[in-house]
Amino acid sequence: MAGPLDGIVVLDLTRALAGPHAAMMLADLGARVIKVEQPGTGDESRNWGPPFVAAADGGEPVSTYFLCCNRNKESITCDLRSADGRELLERLVRHSDVLAENFRPGVLDRLGFPVQRLQELNPRLVICSITGFGHDGPEGDRPGYDQIVQGEAGLMSVTGPDADHPTKAGLSIADVLGGVHAALGIVAALHERGRTGAGKVVRTSLLASVVGAHAFQGTRWTVAREIPRAAGNHHPSISPYGTFRCRDGLIQIGVANENQWQRFAPAVGLDPADSRFCANHLRVAARDQLTAEIEQALRRADRADWLAELAALGIPAGSIRSIDEVYDWAQTRSQGLVISVQHPVLGQIELPGPALRFDGDPLRQHSAPPMLGQDDAAVRGWLERAESGE
Repeated sequence: MAGPLDGIVVLDLTRALAGPHAAMMLADLGARVIKVEQPGTGDESRNWGPPFVAAADGGEPVSTYFLCCNRNKESITCDLRSADGRELLERLVRHSDVLAENFRPGVLDRLGFPVQRLQELNPRLVICSITGFGHDGPEGDRPGYDQIVQGEAGLMSVTGPDADHPTKAGLSIADVLGGVHAALGIVAALHERGRTGAGKVVRTSLLASVVGAHAFQGTRWTVAREIPRAAGNHHPSISPYGTFRCRDGLIQIGVANENQWQRFAPAVGLDPADSRFCANHLRVAARDQLTAEIEQALRRADRADWLAELAALGIPAGSIRSIDEVYDWAQTRSQGLVISVQHPVLGQIELPGPALRFDGDPLRQHSAPPMLGQDDAAVRGWLERAESGE
């Protein structure tokens, strides 16, 4: 599959979600990604479910969790605790451009592959390490799953209906952000290698990725010394900006500047010059009262009517879609965000698609997430040819 990273070989030692997501992003960009898995069990997410999907051949059911983050990869089995496994990994390292791993700090060292050894095997190798809390520091050796880090990194404290009900995000956002940062770091290191000829070590963590996404919630504390708290579905610094109830349900409205306020206020029966609401900071301070008055007006009509009227006024607004509605939505499909692949045992299935598009490139064909060890023979054959100079 051609792409910007065509010719790059990625050795994917990761499992679960953050690392596999990073490697999948590289595969979407055209890299050849070889997923190294433990014989017999493979990536732990192969067993995460329900839901599982029954195989057409009556074999083991397939985890939909594994399917979410392993498209466009090859799978080989390799027991890194055995002499044969370590020899195979050495051969793979010599012929790869990138090695990605998300072991706890020190695990790869104990297996006989510290950074120094990897760099001796291949000085051009870009090594990416993803950890839960960072590879060093007083708590660097802690294991870190997504929800644990959402709590430790402050995300849960600003999510939910109020400060008394901290809530995790409905997506594995710490893992996914960790994967995105890892992929970005790898691409940057590959670009630098083009100048220097040498690989380097890229490190990120779930903690770093969530803290790096704090944005205005972070500076509320670091600069203004205000501790952010959960505020439900309304923005803490902009108003009106949040979820509002119409006659037949909820819609989202975002009035982010004064020009929008001048157009929005009359639509809901308010005077934009009303001294209670005539500036954003006043509207934030009087959010509860403003919300009540807006919802009193919105109850006159249904969601579809209000969305049409707000669209005509140029006011950002939207519905709240369920996941199934998102994948059925014509706009989602128009952006290539649903792809069809031929799975070895499930047949034709649809998967969430890549988030990047490149003008001028043709529609790309994607391959399904592999079965465990599906490409053992093909990868070993490739190694033999590479080692013989073919």
